[in-house]
Amino acid sequence: MIAFELFSQGLTYEEFLTRHGTAADRPRWDRSRAAVRLTDEQRQLLGRFTRTTPVLVLAGAWCGDCATQCPIFEAFAEAAPVLQIRYIDRDVHADAQKELQINGGNRVPVAVFFSEDGHEVARYGERTLAAYRQIIAQLGGEVCGSGIVGSEQLAGITADWLREFERVQWILRLSPRLRRLHND
Repeated sequence: MIAFELFSQGLTYEEFLTRHGTAADRPRWDRSRAAVRLTDEQRQLLGRFTRTTPVLVLAGAWCGDCATQCPIFEAFAEAAPVLQIRYIDRDVHADAQKELQINGGNRVPVAVFFSEDGHEVARYGERTLAAYRQIIAQLGGEVCGSGIVGSEQLAGITADWLREFERVQWILRLSPRLRRLHND
């Protein structure tokens, strides 16, 4: 189990890129961040989030999948300030990487969602269904590509991640323990 204490060691988006990114990494992340577009409906949904949700993201600044997906998390947090996103580098935190392996392999990004009082709620990661559908359609390509995807694929990846963020939010919102805590 990933300890909630690891969240306090996490870095903000900018801190993560400054500490772990290279001059070659940053432009890919910046392009993705500029390309992320939330629809009005997605913004409205995120605006309904009320539970503080710490999210710890295991990532690599060098990784194309991270360069595509992590900027999406930042767009979500801008629309829903209750989302507290922090990043840790998979190579610096080898213990977390081992704990968060997917299918027996080291994968990034992986998000671990916590309740405000430190209980793990969910894990989700590596690639979303939209990304896998694209890869299957192409039947090949790089394992960890450039981080540059088309707008249609980016919209699908954004929608996939938003479904998971929404699912976690409703788990937290409907938690009897948290409803008692918040008297709602």
